[in-house]
Amino acid sequence: MSTGSATTTSRTRTFRLPDLGEGLTEAGLVQWLVAVGDTIATDQPIAEVETAKSIVELPSPFAGVVTALHGTAGDTIDVGAPVLDVAEQGTAGHQGETQHPGEERADENNTDAGNVRPAASVEHETYRSEERAGSGNVLIGYGTSERASSGRRRAPRAAAARGQSLRPRLEHETEPTESKVSGPVAVRSPLVRRLARDLGLDVHAIVPTGADGAVTRADVLAAAVDSAVDGIGKDTSREARVTSETPDGRGGDDALDGLAVSSRERLSPLRKAVSGRLSRSRSEIPEATVWVDVDATDLWNLRADMAPAGGTAPSITAILARFVLLALAEHPVLASRLSDDGSELISFDGVNLGVAVDTDRGLLVPVLPRAHTLSVDELDSALREVSSTAREGRMPPERLRGSTFTLNNYGGLGVDGSAAIINHPEVAILGIGRIIERPWVVDGQVVPRRIAQLSLVFDHRVCDGGYAASFLRRVTELIEHPLRAFGRV
Repeated sequence: MSTGSATTTSRTRTFRLPDLGEGLTEAGLVQWLVAVGDTIATDQPIAEVETAKSIVELPSPFAGVVTALHGTAGDTIDVGAPVLDVAEQGTAGHQGETQHPGEERADENNTDAGNVRPAASVEHETYRSEERAGSGNVLIGYGTSERASSGRRRAPRAAAARGQSLRPRLEHETEPTESKVSGPVAVRSPLVRRLARDLGLDVHAIVPTGADGAVTRADVLAAAVDSAVDGIGKDTSREARVTSETPDGRGGDDALDGLAVSSRERLSPLRKAVSGRLSRSRSEIPEATVWVDVDATDLWNLRADMAPAGGTAPSITAILARFVLLALAEHPVLASRLSDDGSELISFDGVNLGVAVDTDRGLLVPVLPRAHTLSVDELDSALREVSSTAREGRMPPERLRGSTFTLNNYGGLGVDGSAAIINHPEVAILGIGRIIERPWVVDGQVVPRRIAQLSLVFDHRVCDGGYAASFLRRVTELIEHPLRAFGRV
């Protein structure tokens, strides 16, 4: 065994914002968790960023000394834009380096197929496998995550190249080149095609970089960024055409319809995501609405008796959620989905219940998985937990997707009714207004009762009004006769 000398060198790497998943093209910088001069480790959180789903920590894909931070709190960072620079220490000029038995030498410039595949090839294959699996780049651990090996041990440098296959391209690296063939554009992944449609892009106008001329997820996101950049400065919109020639002469370069524009505020990632989803829901789903006023007096009085000794009674929302789940068990179509091409109805064994929560950041819909298995008390605990987490901005993205039916209790906002928009790709949403005293006819007498309005919005492609009305009647029956739901009568 022999040893040799090594010369210590350093190089600066630029960490660029990776694809955070869900088709997002940007993130808001909430706060830095490091400062210039700090020494950081691989996967150490370096900043908090706000995506369309939640506030998450952004880890660094490599270790070193922070030399620059790109942006301040409140800035919006586009995917692929610099986040921070790190000076990474390394060694060069190896002499007589020891090679352990069973290990293969894998220098950075070694592309011998007998030792290790080029990093660009590994990165491409990893991306393609992710694309087929339907995932975006992972956030935590994307700098060091390992893939299954063939059983052959690799040298440290080779392992690092494989481990960093999901990291963003570095400042000094070049775009991997791949062969292209003439012919029609290939979009092998339906997720990529769907992303392009959501962003309003024509896949035939996107320059492909994938194998055999395939358009990849990265190509779609790059085209979206280019489209946004190209639109800056073009005087094609009505707003841009407005000049200082306003009727009252008080306009200016930033005026619209005779009024001076007081401010312009870029939509947050959350508002953009909400806008895109609601627009898609309105454009794709032929929705219909049925509603009914329901007497919730008995439920209102019963709730107080449901409190355990020294405990707190379950919330009205938890009880209503249980009634809704019982009704969905008898009307499963309303908790189903349509396939992307609208040719199949996909039914599920149970319900993942989405619950609308109003937060300072906007409307979020956290999900209670397999909610049909939960009791009223379990639903109450789960609802309190997700509401608190969502309002604190700490809801993980994975807990904000996968719902099959949404319950929106907007009565807490002080309103009686709403024509809600279906939470795509679901097929129905139930809204509940405030429960207030109103004059009500009971046995021929006008008496004060606790009345609430229920509003069901459903996709008319999956069922007709009779089916939707049957579901709503069942929920109404459970609310007006709550003891029946608990098997006491």
